[in-house]
Amino acid sequence: MRWSGPWVAVIRASADYFALVFGAGFLLGLVRVPYLVPRFGERTAELLEAPVMLVVLFFASRYIVRHFGLGSKARQAMAVGLVALVLLVLVELFLALALTGRCVTEYVYDRDPISGSVYLVLLLIYAVLPWLHARRCGPFHG
Repeated sequence: MRWSGPWVAVIRASADYFALVFGAGFLLGLVRVPYLVPRFGERTAELLEAPVMLVVLFFASRYIVRHFGLGSKARQAMAVGLVALVLLVLVELFLALALTGRCVTEYVYDRDPISGSVYLVLLLIYAVLPWLHARRCGPFHG
């Protein structure tokens, strides 16, 4: 049995969007943790990584919207962003808890207030960028 329909497309696009962004974040973490954190400290290292992740978010979301033909489907694109956000948060929390052994509240409270706030803003941008790209690429914008 082959599954199809708009929700299957949303799940596939969300999984791809998540994989692109999580993969890039993982690779950047391989540079940030051993090289930038010891030299600049955790806050500065995370803040240096943020603009790079913003570029990754922009291009990954644009690719997903184009690849999955979401240019005229702003609602589906918004669903893609939200489902991908849930995936990202769940996987990051799972990994943080599994690697550190801390509970969720400790993990959240131990975040740096400055870089943690920037991270939250990036999460919001991550969620809405597919929708923004879909609106921009809609039927009236080619």
